[in-house]
Amino acid sequence: MKSLLRTPRAQALLAALLGAYLSFALRTTRWTLDGQEYFRPFGAGAPAVFAFWHEFLPLMPGLSIIARKLPFYRPTPIHTLVSHHRDGRFIGAVVRRFGILPILGSSSKGGAAGLRNLLAVLRRGDLIGITPDGPRGPRRQAAAGVAQLAALSGVPVVPLAARTTRRIRLNTWDRMPVPLPFGRGVVVCGPAISVSRHGWEDVVPTIQDALNQVADRAEALCPA
Repeated sequence: MKSLLRTPRAQALLAALLGAYLSFALRTTRWTLDGQEYFRPFGAGAPAVFAFWHEFLPLMPGLSIIARKLPFYRPTPIHTLVSHHRDGRFIGAVVRRFGILPILGSSSKGGAAGLRNLLAVLRRGDLIGITPDGPRGPRRQAAAGVAQLAALSGVPVVPLAARTTRRIRLNTWDRMPVPLPFGRGVVVCGPAISVSRHGWEDVVPTIQDALNQVADRAEALCPA
């Protein structure tokens, strides 16, 4: 059975089913945006690196649901980095359902090519979504890549987090929540963080602290 589930056809079917479920759960959730003033420039089309912890990956499409209702919103392509591994390709197939375009790469295999592709789309004026502690952790510890990407591209890092009242929590390294339908949800956007081309390594703790702050804010605004 395990070998059958690893086949491309089975993976495609599972991705379609998971994408359909997440779409239903997220679209039946009543969403609010906290920090609209911080989100406004980027919702209006300015390029940015949207950063959030890996655990919030299933919830972040809620931002696009909110954004479409904002008067200043301008649709802008958004891309995300996924690994070459089978799990990464599976995630890529799921996020495509929400209009998010996957770019293959990782911190090890294919990392340089992935970075070049991310820089190219940022220079084009697009948005990037990235999980600084993904794909394998440690949980809520930011790797240096997010600051390096911002430094090389000259665009800011925007910290994000999300939470829903109705959810189940998976027994994974990041304790990922899976949203249930008909709940209430919040996306929290923090102030943008500028990263200089020189000394960008020193900004990594600042990014990590900002991501933890928006995560705590989301938990406070949307308790179980």
